[in-house]
Amino acid sequence: MKTKIFTLLLLLAFVVNANAQTKTNSVKHTFAIADGNFLLDGKPVQIHSGEMHYARIPKPYWRHRLKMMKAMGLNAVATYVFWNYHETAPGVWDFKSDNKNIAEYIKIAQEEGLFVILRPGPYVCAEWEFGGYPWFLQKVPGMVIRGDNQQYLSATKAYFTALYSQVKNLLVTNGGPIVMVQGENEFGSYVSQRKDISLENHKKYSATVFQQLKDVGFNVPFFTSDGSWLFEGGALPGALPTANGEDDVAKLKEVVNKYNGGKGPYMVAEFYPGWLDHWAEPFPKVSTESVVKQTQKYLDGGVSFNYYMVHGGTNFGFTSGANYDNKHDIQPDLTSYDYDAPISEAGWATEKYIALRNLLKTTETPAVPAKNPVITIANITLAKAVDLEDIKSKIKPVNDDKPLTFEELNQGHGYVWYSKKFKQPISGKLELNGLRDYAIIYVNGTKVAELNSYYKKYDCDIDIPFNATLDIVVENMGRINYGAKIINSTKGIISPVIINGETITGNWDMYKLPMDVAPNLTAVKNTATAGKPAVYQGSFALAKTGDTFLDMRDWGKGIVFINGINIGRYWSVGPQQTLYIPGCWLKTGKNDIVIFEQKNDVMHKSVKSVATPILEEVKTENGLPK
Repeated sequence: MKTKIFTLLLLLAFVVNANAQTKTNSVKHTFAIADGNFLLDGKPVQIHSGEMHYARIPKPYWRHRLKMMKAMGLNAVATYVFWNYHETAPGVWDFKSDNKNIAEYIKIAQEEGLFVILRPGPYVCAEWEFGGYPWFLQKVPGMVIRGDNQQYLSATKAYFTALYSQVKNLLVTNGGPIVMVQGENEFGSYVSQRKDISLENHKKYSATVFQQLKDVGFNVPFFTSDGSWLFEGGALPGALPTANGEDDVAKLKEVVNKYNGGKGPYMVAEFYPGWLDHWAEPFPKVSTESVVKQTQKYLDGGVSFNYYMVHGGTNFGFTSGANYDNKHDIQPDLTSYDYDAPISEAGWATEKYIALRNLLKTTETPAVPAKNPVITIANITLAKAVDLEDIKSKIKPVNDDKPLTFEELNQGHGYVWYSKKFKQPISGKLELNGLRDYAIIYVNGTKVAELNSYYKKYDCDIDIPFNATLDIVVENMGRINYGAKIINSTKGIISPVIINGETITGNWDMYKLPMDVAPNLTAVKNTATAGKPAVYQGSFALAKTGDTFLDMRDWGKGIVFINGINIGRYWSVGPQQTLYIPGCWLKTGKNDIVIFEQKNDVMHKSVKSVATPILEEVKTENGLPK
């Protein structure tokens, strides 16, 4: 009982200070890690945080989601910073447009009475494209990511410098809400995965990156986060070690003591109330009962924590990353980052949320904000349906003796159409062992196969007659974000195309289809036919706006633009069968929709939306293994 009372007093102290912060932004706090405690204005506090990423939430909804966190009884928000979200081209930085204004996100958190834990990486994992790295780093000669080499360390220094310029006034030392900054991310995991690199070299790298953070000006307490068994590789002198996913409070305290001078404070920087999701795999669930029970253990044990995720949001556009395992060379992450989190993808209070709020709330906890309006759209007519070939024909191809990777083509995301004309017939087994990640194969415009890295399906029988054209439309489904293979993240066709044992060289044409903007079909006629990739366009009028979920159950594979915004990928295998459309991106009056359908096995005339998401419906891909 004494432990519970002490914990409550600590929480009340943090809440009182946070409420004072809400009332005035001029209040300057101090925050330190000393005497085995987190100290806010010199007094011990316990951190009850939730992870929530600015890039995964439409900017107009940032305040609503932060209010939801505050109403759950939390006192801090943690966020990764996504390097590749801000360095949009080499040396080109964007911290202001749309969801990229991280400073604004942090200011809103302060206004809502939340302190901020900043996790700048440079590597973040996060089920995010390439773990947060800009794709073009792979084009820099001699660069090895996450390693002790000058090309890479020069890039990380430039990134930290750019980030610091945006957030320096938001550090607690300057009157802002940022109380802690993470040094690297889960580096102990990488050390365990890359045993080909000596521990000494690993440590040299992580110490250098940590020093860079300090050198550019970050002057708040630092921490690291790793599995409790990985501290040897991940812990840094001068940073508090925290243990991700550690349920055993006694073990947590033991390992932190070992690497932190025999004392705390004790924190789980990633406490998982849900889990990540892949295409073609069941949607994982974590029970409310288990999350509440574990939270109580932390409260009783005086352990600070950060729910990863308290609200996941959405991997809009081409931002989702990928994992891999022994059975799959790639496990692409869903567009939805719902994560079975307490706050759903659309910002709704779940059963888990209510249970945790009941556990964490105090007399100072605000009421739960109202749910954003939800609408349904019964029928969206698709007036235009254009063969992708017609769009491709207006693109000047890159020609080379061999297929080039996305990176060699200076393209980060989307699709590349590889094409070769054969003067002589050839037949046999087509081997595409260097496919990254998904390809549809055509001979003279007729689909003959679908290959992809998830199912490790890299070959098919093929018959190419005299004077025929072989077309291979390849999709990048997201670069690896976790594990040793992150260093091998080139996309497209990355090794020779082989037919009947022969390497096919000479006169390959490559058409770049980055789909960074919605294709414009205004001056194009309807030419689409079943069995060939197509772009559909339509419009719909709304008397009122609201959140909704586009129902893609009848479709194959592709992406959707709403009013010019890429809202993400869909794929019939599920488990995600709907796409979240935020109401703030819709308009009263006319709205536009563009759908790129890669498979297009049947022609479509319309699409509709529904009021609730479908995230748990797995289907078998036709013609491919389970």
